[in-house]
Amino acid sequence: MTDTPPLGQSWMPPRAPLEMLAQKLHQHPAPITAYNERSNSSFAWRLALFGPALVGTVLMLNGLYGWFAETGMTGLEWVLLSMIGLMFVWVSLSVSTIGLAIAGLLARANQSDAAPSDVPGMRVALLLPIYNEPTGDVFGNASAMLEDLAARASRHVYALFVLSDTNDPVVAAKELQAFALLQATAPAGVSVHYRRRAENTDKKVGNLVDWITGWGGDFEAMVVLDADSLMSGRAIDCLADEMSRDPKAGLIQTCPVLISADTLFARLQQFSNIAYGWLLAEGLARWSRSEGNYWGHNAIIRTRAFAASAGLPYLTGRRGRSELILSHDFVEAGLLRRAGWRLRFLPRLTGSYEETPRTLIDYVLRDERWCRGNLQHLRLLGTAGLHPVSRFHLLHGAVSYLLSPAWFMLLVIWFLLGKDPDTNVIRYFNEANPLFPDWPPAMSHIDSAVFLVIMYALLLTPKLVGATIIATHPKATRLYGGRRSFLLAFAVEVFLSIAYAPILMVQQTRAVLRAALGTSLSWGKQNRHAIVYPLRELFRFHWVETALGVILTAGLASGLVSLWLIPIAASLLMAVPLSALSAVPVVRCLPGPLRMQSPHTLREPAIVRKAKDKRGRIHAVLDAGQMPAD
Repeated sequence: MTDTPPLGQSWMPPRAPLEMLAQKLHQHPAPITAYNERSNSSFAWRLALFGPALVGTVLMLNGLYGWFAETGMTGLEWVLLSMIGLMFVWVSLSVSTIGLAIAGLLARANQSDAAPSDVPGMRVALLLPIYNEPTGDVFGNASAMLEDLAARASRHVYALFVLSDTNDPVVAAKELQAFALLQATAPAGVSVHYRRRAENTDKKVGNLVDWITGWGGDFEAMVVLDADSLMSGRAIDCLADEMSRDPKAGLIQTCPVLISADTLFARLQQFSNIAYGWLLAEGLARWSRSEGNYWGHNAIIRTRAFAASAGLPYLTGRRGRSELILSHDFVEAGLLRRAGWRLRFLPRLTGSYEETPRTLIDYVLRDERWCRGNLQHLRLLGTAGLHPVSRFHLLHGAVSYLLSPAWFMLLVIWFLLGKDPDTNVIRYFNEANPLFPDWPPAMSHIDSAVFLVIMYALLLTPKLVGATIIATHPKATRLYGGRRSFLLAFAVEVFLSIAYAPILMVQQTRAVLRAALGTSLSWGKQNRHAIVYPLRELFRFHWVETALGVILTAGLASGLVSLWLIPIAASLLMAVPLSALSAVPVVRCLPGPLRMQSPHTLREPAIVRKAKDKRGRIHAVLDAGQMPAD
């Protein structure tokens, strides 16, 4: 094993500084480029998205208002009406998105009509920021991408930069060893570089800013990756081609597909991503147009545009302390569009991949960080000069987490309502106790059930539409192992998604509360590889869900709670076993139908197979503690 690599720029090219200043969020800057799309097609697509969702929500709320107002509206009734409206319109937007996706597919719109000969060559940097990551996996993926890229007759010149913020000396030593191996085996024409910072200042944002201000001046574009990112040479080259032929594009985002799902929970996410995610992605591309979004990785960015317009300031937090913008990607996208650059989304570009958390606990740990960052976006909605669609992206990210507390509050209300007027523990406003409302007798468990059925139907619409499209096309079903195999996998995925949903609702509600209070979850960092958590740790993590499940079950057993809450009660009561189940290895422990096979599990993409081979070789070298020969 080698010594810990020295800090600095020993393996970097000559510096080419590029200035990057923090933007003033409350001042409207002059656009850097004059691009401004105001086409009728953009308006039509957005009207098709928001129109049906808003009209449907207004009609439903009008009906509920008429029912509540018969006896006069109370404050609690206004709160309930607002929560129902918020949930309904947001869920309806996903249904509208599916409608746009189908319309877009029927229109058979092409992403680009330009010929390859129209592409001028660019210098493109592949940026790989890492922080105490599994070394063999990171460098194995990098090696596979470089080899795949070198096999193409590209017009562009590429360079890979491994940007390490690792502070663990053991991991840092492995990084240097793996980098030496990567350097020795890198294909001709592709340069590889390594830089390690002394401190993880400003996390990934600071890592990228350090590269831009140090070496960004030599590269027209940068492809930003995550530690678990994997992209085929074709995908990278297509991104570079698209940016080269579109001088007004500041950022082009791909739609990453989930890979390496070897546990039940990871396979659940992967199947959903592949079977239904493409529909939502297609719909998003239809209505977002040139006001797309940035997801922080697997995207190409025009370097000078980013440096000139996307520098992030600090926010003022509690007690006047400076606060880093955590979910920086949404904000950077908004600032790029504010400066006049196009933000494009290419959902049909294949070859873009990422990994997903292996267990329920690891998923929640990642989600907690995303929640805290997305809720910050509420404070950024007033940023001067943002495009309305950029503001909606920020709002959407925050509301996606606020919906969980809304659902939880609705669950509490249903619990208090009981199964009929005799078990209603809330009493309508009266002289004896004006602080405790008694709901109208008409609001029975039947009414609650109807609303619950409607909401579940809307939530399942993307899954049902996606499954119908696949099931009715023989060529598509063959990719899933046949129609029977696909339908069984679909049924398993829906069942497990419903089972895990209440647990995630409680965990996201807790995350929102912790973000509001300024506290954090006392738990270790996310694991890239699946681990089996001990029973004690599972109980410690899920005790709130378990307690709520016990309370709901007691209410059901005593006849106080509507039977419609049985699925929710069962999920919460079984939080610990379900969490343990999430880590079960799919191939080794589960029969065929439960494996939720998809095209990428039955036949892995070539780049994924190549990455696995490269990972194995690098792991073997690292385990042996040997340096590669020159």
